[in-house]
Amino acid sequence: MSSIPEITLNDGVTLPVIGLGTYALKGNLGVQSIQYAVDQVGYRLLDTAYNYENEGAVGEAVRRSSIPRDELRITSKLPGRYQAYNSAITTIEESLYRANLDYYDLYLIHWPNPKQDQYVEAWHAFIEAKKKGLIRSIGVCNFLPEHIDRLVQETGVKPSINQIELHPYFNQAAQRKWHEQNQVQTQSWSPLARANDVLQDDVVKQIAKNHNKTVSQVILRWHYQLGAISIPKSASPDRQLENISIFDFSLSQADMNSISELTKPDGRINQQDPAVYEEF
Repeated sequence: MSSIPEITLNDGVTLPVIGLGTYALKGNLGVQSIQYAVDQVGYRLLDTAYNYENEGAVGEAVRRSSIPRDELRITSKLPGRYQAYNSAITTIEESLYRANLDYYDLYLIHWPNPKQDQYVEAWHAFIEAKKKGLIRSIGVCNFLPEHIDRLVQETGVKPSINQIELHPYFNQAAQRKWHEQNQVQTQSWSPLARANDVLQDDVVKQIAKNHNKTVSQVILRWHYQLGAISIPKSASPDRQLENISIFDFSLSQADMNSISELTKPDGRINQQDPAVYEEF
């Protein structure tokens, strides 16, 4: 197992540059899969959410694991229906009870839900939860620059991270540049695009062949060299190892450009535009 490089967030918390997405990893099989990823493969960042209904499985895997809690980084997310201040506080507490954890390393607002217009209220709750020691670092998902600007204007507290849809067919160049200019870390959800299309792309297949790597490894290396933290999901031990084995080669600038140029104006997987999408 090679050690995974880490990134320091704007609040001093460190995160590995690649983690394990746990969506749909539930029950005892989910626990076994997550525990294997931690103990045998070397993952130290685990990403869950209240709406995934598997915070308990993640927490159980952490308890069964041989790795000390303070060496792990565990993320969860607040659903849209609980963004009101008191509801947000209660939901964070409930998230911790579900996982049987004392704290989360990172907790995120899952979507801004701008029609509801409660995300600033939720952010105030996050700030309070961090003061109480329930969360080490607070961030957001799927926020546009104007949403983050408003959080900072109204609370003075900047998110440490913004987890966004990011893959070769939707490279988010403008959003990533904004993050970089504003010291907000980019994190990629669905880094492999949740679909086989990108895995069959001839451009990426040729680059993978040139490096004697798999297509998934090349795409995840692309994320790493963009400076984004990726969280690929897999229950398969072989795939878990494949996904994390990206630190023994480099992509050239030409490779990087070729992959980035695959982006499409309508590249979102489910057309979930944060300007209008509502998650409950």
